[in-house]
Amino acid sequence: MSQVLKNHTPPRTIKRRRYQGKRSGGRIKTRSPGKKSFRMGPGAEPELKEIFSHIGKPPSVPFTPDPFQVHALESIKKTDCLVIAPTGAGKTWIAKEAISDVFRKGGRCWYASPLKALTNSKWVEFGESFGRGNVGILTGDTKDNTEAPIIVGTTEILRNQLYDAMHKGESLGYDLVILDEAHFLGDEDRGVVWEEIMIYLPARINLLLLSATVGNGREIAGWLNSIRGRECIVIKEDRRPVPLYPLFLHPSGIIMPLLTGKKIFKKVVSFLGNRPNIYRHGNKLPPFDEIIGVLRKFKLLPAIFFLKSRGECNVAVNLVKTTPGRTDKESFNENLRAILDHFPYLEDHEQLQSLRRCRVGAHHGGQLPAWKFMVETMMKKGHLDVVFATSTVAAGVNFPARSVVLLNSDQFNGREFLPLNAVEFHQMTGRAGRRGQDNIGFMLTIPQKYMDILHIRNLLFMKPEKIVSRIRNDFSMALNLLLSHTPEDIRAIFERSLANYQQKERMKKKIRTDLWEDFQRHLNFLKAEGFVNCNNRLTEKGMWTSQLRLDQPLLIAECLTNDAFPKRNEALLAAVVAPFVYDRDANIALKRSEQSKKLLAACDKIISTVAPISQRMKDAGFDVNPLPFWASVAIYKWAGNVDWARIVNKLKIADGDLAMLISRTADNLRQIASLKDTHPDVARCAAAARKAILREPVIFE
Repeated sequence: MSQVLKNHTPPRTIKRRRYQGKRSGGRIKTRSPGKKSFRMGPGAEPELKEIFSHIGKPPSVPFTPDPFQVHALESIKKTDCLVIAPTGAGKTWIAKEAISDVFRKGGRCWYASPLKALTNSKWVEFGESFGRGNVGILTGDTKDNTEAPIIVGTTEILRNQLYDAMHKGESLGYDLVILDEAHFLGDEDRGVVWEEIMIYLPARINLLLLSATVGNGREIAGWLNSIRGRECIVIKEDRRPVPLYPLFLHPSGIIMPLLTGKKIFKKVVSFLGNRPNIYRHGNKLPPFDEIIGVLRKFKLLPAIFFLKSRGECNVAVNLVKTTPGRTDKESFNENLRAILDHFPYLEDHEQLQSLRRCRVGAHHGGQLPAWKFMVETMMKKGHLDVVFATSTVAAGVNFPARSVVLLNSDQFNGREFLPLNAVEFHQMTGRAGRRGQDNIGFMLTIPQKYMDILHIRNLLFMKPEKIVSRIRNDFSMALNLLLSHTPEDIRAIFERSLANYQQKERMKKKIRTDLWEDFQRHLNFLKAEGFVNCNNRLTEKGMWTSQLRLDQPLLIAECLTNDAFPKRNEALLAAVVAPFVYDRDANIALKRSEQSKKLLAACDKIISTVAPISQRMKDAGFDVNPLPFWASVAIYKWAGNVDWARIVNKLKIADGDLAMLISRTADNLRQIASLKDTHPDVARCAAAARKAILREPVIFE
């Protein structure tokens, strides 16, 4: 790890009372001489006096780009460029200057990001820099000014535009493509989209890749060189713009340096050997109110606390009771009121009072988009002391703080808890220290049941893992490639994949064969179902199905073929489409007797229609997700203008999960609405259904 500050003085032994933990009644109590209980008393090891003296705001100086920024800008004008630099080092400056250069010359740019929230943020930012009329946006939710010279959007939309361009025999009409958060190339679920873009992108278009965490930049550049026939210049900056200092919080409230050189501080080792889990008994959370008090004492706020789950974030907010003495009440109230006036439904949010009184908030996937926007905005303006967050904050949202606090050394990946890897760790700690606002940033570790301090210590000096190819076949990819390629062309595409490049010295034939054989398995099924003819060309059915760039295009196509979708009732259409988009574990039992007869009949028709092809897919070895009935009920009620709170309370579903279900359903409806030439009635109904469900609080301006 770069820029980890060393201790300025050697460790010294100091006398301190010994506190011994005792568990009683499910709560952890501590003892000290002559006292029945003990609260944290803020303190710090003497070694930290010099370190803490650096806390403060650096002097304001005119902006001067760093050498790596200048080098990157010069490089992207000539060829492809991969920039690997810590969070906050100024990668966005490179992107904006590169866009400005192309824009001045009359060219067009495409800026792609993995997150809708980040895309929306860049849309606003670029609009302010280049003029709103010159910037458009393309996401599943928002489509505006699509002919603008500068487009921001999600990577999936860019990939789909490349599909269309290949089908029409056209070249994508841009001069520069920027892929932000390029380490998503290695994402298990979505990395295939990044890889497809890099394979399909015409070589004449300069490609700028930005990331803080790519462990094998030279290899990625070598692969791009091999498939695009032009140099990809790698520019790597290891220096953090704000140095990071790692700390350890003893349960007594004493802050200790975590490291001495590259070794764990001796007193930390001594404590861990005796009381590794003194804060928590069972599932109890630590005393956040007291911990925040310690951080406030030593001016280590604002801080982001990374917790294991949404539930822990929500509980943590409620555990904070202290009202900080702040001098920004007037500006705080003014900024908060401006947001609440725009989103009045947030007035009833259960965490609003904690945000007002205690200056803390929770930020995670279970929250409404507008609430997350408000927390982000208030934090950026310096009005919040603490945000309790899951790893979503680390995934690309511009959300810095003076300190990050880690309570666990593992993370849930959607399926299981695994130890943090270096990419995840550096994404989290990259939020510590605000460029231009902090001289130094801090990472504070807190001993907990699932905190392995030695693992954290190792991560501090560990480079990000190498990105490996995530390319895989699915029916949507197969159909869209067959629009413009023969099977042999597609085989050549697989030979151009990162997977094949990474295995060219060993097992090259096996990797190529695996992808090719899996494609043939998809192709044979598409032939058997009438999507592809014997000449390996798409049938009429295959042509329009290729436009359904969805998770389950064949099932949707089966419903369209068999006239199973409602054509004149947008609420029913939205409801029966919803189960096709939900792929998470959520078993919400509902009584059929309590539901609308129209809804039951429509859902039963869908189930009976897709059952045969679903079984054939399973028999052929393809995964088929179940269709959850509760998703239909939720969307039917929402499309029927039932109050948001009533739906959430009835289904016991998180705000953010319901918002995501609606957003993804709307995206599927948008795809169906595109079939106006082949299925005009359903397409018209789908457009109306999408409009009916895309409203606040799901979307906001």
